[in-house]
Amino acid sequence: MGESFAPLAHPAFRWLLTARVTTVAGNAMAQIALAFAVRDVTSSVTVLGVVVATRSITNLVFLLWGGVVADRLPRQYVLVGSCTVSALSQGLLAALVLTGSVSIPAFVVLAAVNGMSSAFSFPASAALAPQTVPSELRQRANALLRLGLNSSMIAGASLGGLLIAFAGPGWGLAVDALSFVLAGLAFSRVRVPAARVAAEHRPGVLSEMRAGWAEFSSRTWVWLVVVAFVFVNAAYAGGTMVLGPVIADTVLGRETWGLVLAAQTAGMVAGAFLAMRLRVRRLLLFGVICVVAFPVLPLALALHPEPWLLMVASFVCGVCMEQFGVAWETSLQHHVPADRLARVYSYDMLGSMAAVPLAQLVVGPVSDVAGITATLLGCAVIQVLATLFMAGARSVRSLENVPPVQSVR
Repeated sequence: MGESFAPLAHPAFRWLLTARVTTVAGNAMAQIALAFAVRDVTSSVTVLGVVVATRSITNLVFLLWGGVVADRLPRQYVLVGSCTVSALSQGLLAALVLTGSVSIPAFVVLAAVNGMSSAFSFPASAALAPQTVPSELRQRANALLRLGLNSSMIAGASLGGLLIAFAGPGWGLAVDALSFVLAGLAFSRVRVPAARVAAEHRPGVLSEMRAGWAEFSSRTWVWLVVVAFVFVNAAYAGGTMVLGPVIADTVLGRETWGLVLAAQTAGMVAGAFLAMRLRVRRLLLFGVICVVAFPVLPLALALHPEPWLLMVASFVCGVCMEQFGVAWETSLQHHVPADRLARVYSYDMLGSMAAVPLAQLVVGPVSDVAGITATLLGCAVIQVLATLFMAGARSVRSLENVPPVQSVR
């Protein structure tokens, strides 16, 4: 027990954990709130897809720049800036929803602003984590960090489902805005050594992007997994996260959908405890094999959307998601130089999320033509094939979980 929680002995890690837990709780609530706020304005699945796709598109457009900034500047202050912009955009959206003056263009514009700010948040927070603990604690730190994030998702999704059902989606968005304010304060307390790059020798932005691409593309296992997750994430975003709320509105009830998402994060909590104790030589291969459980949820939505079955499916999916997440982050942190890690994370995010906006845009028209059941079954098949593609690659099967000799800066 003591060894599993050893990263908490480091103050920088504690503040990082506090900040990320706070934002994730708010975002878990906002994810549900945004979908139902849009549906209160229009019943069109296609319009809902456009709103969520707008956030994804702007996120992807700014990701590479976000990675460069996070490798150039103190990452904790990049996160403070990102939280400030997100708090303002979500606060304004909450006010518009609560006053009944929101419109589809307002949803789209503020989703774009929020997507831009999060493009700076992801690579900075991911690359900051290994700076807060010694290298030998990275796997436990990643698992502990994800344990905290997933626990806060449970609270956020559960409270969000109830709050939105009884008070309206605007309050969920307001709580999300407040969470960004609190997280910004916590990020400002993270103290880690600054990057040692002399300003007069610092290359241009394009040169730094090329250096990040060289690190990313030189490792077959990295780009191969990212290519597979183009399809895994697209199927999840289009199938589960767009069609799921539609089924909830017509079959389950909004509060039940919040509990289904909470069951998934409960599985992720259980998975984090498992990941903290695992000592697997080929950690990435183990994580990749666990991805085969991802299609369980869309299959349940398609074939038998009963609340109890959806919660079981979500829990199993969450456990396996966590095994892959810890394996992936630990592998990157062990094998990618620390001063280029944020850029590699940004290429990872850009590649693996590239098809998400397209999936969000087309899932409505496709489901209109093929039917929701057939669309969800197609999403499940895509995820199974992507898993087989990853597990069959020699570079994935042979990668060993060996930490570097030197600690990060």
